[in-house]
Amino acid sequence: MKEAMLYRRLDKNRVHCFLCSQHCHIEPDETGKCGVRLNKEGALWSLVYGKLIAEHVDPIEKKPLFHFFPGTTSYSIGTAGCNFECVFCQNADISQSPRIHGRIYGQSVSAEQIAYRAQKEGCATISYTYTEPTIFMEYALDVAASAKERGLANVFVSNGYMSKEALDTVAPFLGAANVDLKCFDDTFYREQCGARLKPVLMTLEGMKRKGIWLEVTTLIIPGLNDSEVELKELTQFLVGLGPETPWHVSRFHPAFHLSDRGPTPIETIRRARQIGLEAGLHYVYAGNVPGDSGENTYCHSCGAVLITRIGYSISKQNLKHGVCAKCRTVLAGVGLD
Repeated sequence: MKEAMLYRRLDKNRVHCFLCSQHCHIEPDETGKCGVRLNKEGALWSLVYGKLIAEHVDPIEKKPLFHFFPGTTSYSIGTAGCNFECVFCQNADISQSPRIHGRIYGQSVSAEQIAYRAQKEGCATISYTYTEPTIFMEYALDVAASAKERGLANVFVSNGYMSKEALDTVAPFLGAANVDLKCFDDTFYREQCGARLKPVLMTLEGMKRKGIWLEVTTLIIPGLNDSEVELKELTQFLVGLGPETPWHVSRFHPAFHLSDRGPTPIETIRRARQIGLEAGLHYVYAGNVPGDSGENTYCHSCGAVLITRIGYSISKQNLKHGVCAKCRTVLAGVGLD
């Protein structure tokens, strides 16, 4: 175990963890909501430091990040645990395993080994993903520091529920993040995820202020977060962050406790994408719809196709040095050359 960061001691050997916005008050011999931070005799310990439950080389587009070194690979890692309890979780077997199985699974790998393997594999980035990276922040920070020394960029794929203190700590190491904005309704967050909306919005605003390249994903679930009114409110918020912020509208497939609900109709995804474009967002993408034209990147000025995608395969067109070859409009992003 490794002593946790961002907590304070309370009376009677209790602790207050403020790594994320759950702000757990943890009794002795208990864990926080994430299931991986243990109060032992009034000190808080991470149970997942260096314990990988997932480790893969992925296309950066799988994160999904479409405007951050497109066409490269990212060394992707994750540990068990999550500070959300989403009833529709796509990775519940690992994110919820501490709650379901009452134990921590994972293979011991040092931070230096991860950075070395990423460089050896020719990856441009390391992504902290599969589960919520905030809950393994101590490990992520050590890996990120080693990655930065080797010239690799770091990416968080997050639910955005980290505390301001956590964001301030990790921001100097982060090149990019994809944050799930699951909906624009606090009731949904409380009932479906065990969380609240406002902290996520604060994280998105904080990442923008700190200059982290930001892309946002919303999983559209039939009957839960697919109303036009809510999607219009959500996209207006994103435009306020910056119209250059890419929005990924992802198709739901039955999973975990929502296995009895059907997949999102493709027309719903296309309509949500249209709502985003009508709101003023420059880049809106259809997710989990391989081969759909909504996967492509278009020049927001002249409409020319700049990057064609089929799944995770891409080809660049009409794009030279990050600029539309037809009208000279700059394509927002990082590493687009």
